[in-house]
Amino acid sequence: MRALLPILLGASLLGCASVGPQLQYEHGYRVEWIGERPLIDRSHLSITFGSDGRAYGSAGCNHWFAGYSEKDGQLRLEAPASTRKLCAPALMEQEQRFLAALAQVQRWDYNGIGQLQLWPASGKPIRLWAE
Repeated sequence: MRALLPILLGASLLGCASVGPQLQYEHGYRVEWIGERPLIDRSHLSITFGSDGRAYGSAGCNHWFAGYSEKDGQLRLEAPASTRKLCAPALMEQEQRFLAALAQVQRWDYNGIGQLQLWPASGKPIRLWAE
């Protein structure tokens, strides 16, 4: 019995170990940068990862949505679809860059200041703050 106690204690402590940073589901993130460029002043781009495998948010002018899959730090978004409102040309260009960047995402992590980063195969990430 005495030999069994340390084994049981060790096994119970393993269940308490932290699993590292987690992608938050049903929680909004606000975009701050797309690759190497910050957002246009007063524009609002966002992402929410639904627990049902659907991501959605604001692309600045239009609402967007896409399916996604996430496992072990890997993240893939389907090509996003969006509503079709027209806005100022600069806002529309930013929106197209954002939607194109989403389709290139391959992995995610958090940086040293707590921002969610969505990384393409090459280049700079989309950087987001939790809302």
